[in-house]
Amino acid sequence: MTIGEARAGADLLVSTVIPVYNGARYLAAAIDSVLAQTYRPLEIIVVDDGSTDNSAEIARSYPDVRCIYQSNQGHGQAKNTGLATARGEFIAFLDADDLWTPDKLAVQVGYLLQHPQVDYVLAHMRVFLEPGVVWPPWLNQDHYMSDPVGFLPGTLVARRAVFARTGGFDVSYRHANDSDWFFRARDTGVPMAVLPDVLLHRRIHSANLSHETRAVTEELLRALNSSLRRKRSLE
Repeated sequence: MTIGEARAGADLLVSTVIPVYNGARYLAAAIDSVLAQTYRPLEIIVVDDGSTDNSAEIARSYPDVRCIYQSNQGHGQAKNTGLATARGEFIAFLDADDLWTPDKLAVQVGYLLQHPQVDYVLAHMRVFLEPGVVWPPWLNQDHYMSDPVGFLPGTLVARRAVFARTGGFDVSYRHANDSDWFFRARDTGVPMAVLPDVLLHRRIHSANLSHETRAVTEELLRALNSSLRRKRSLE
């Protein structure tokens, strides 16, 4: 399906949720990458997770953006807050420091329209370094420079009904609520597909939450153990 065919055949709303916490430096670029999408209709929901900078002011400067404030509760709850107010048939997420390619929604919604048996799709991502930032030692440079599959919300487009089946994001995870959600979707048999396109540009900078490697690793292990227990209970 071409982009034009996707646009002609699809008038289904896509809700884009952007959680932000003190992300004013990059937020405008993230919003602009959503507004640059070739797919319409879409709505943009920025959830300000108790920022102390001018993130909310930036979000509210866009007439097409709905900004919701919550006290600081973490990006898991911020995504859940966005989900609760989203009106779209399809749900997408974008971190406030990342960027979408202009055809991101057209490609992924087009695929879902052609494959009604698939409930969500992922895509590949390209990592780039913020100027002045050296490659973090905890990231496998060879892996990330190969444009790997992005198992993270920024590459995700899901049918809204998926979240009724899997639930939202587990807020007991500060870092790994995304991974936990993907584990739960897999364990409950939600059909998905991975597209070959690079549709997300992931920014590496000095304040990425994933720099907290010990906490990230501990939470990933907890999420994996929970997945193993679920699978055993289903056998």
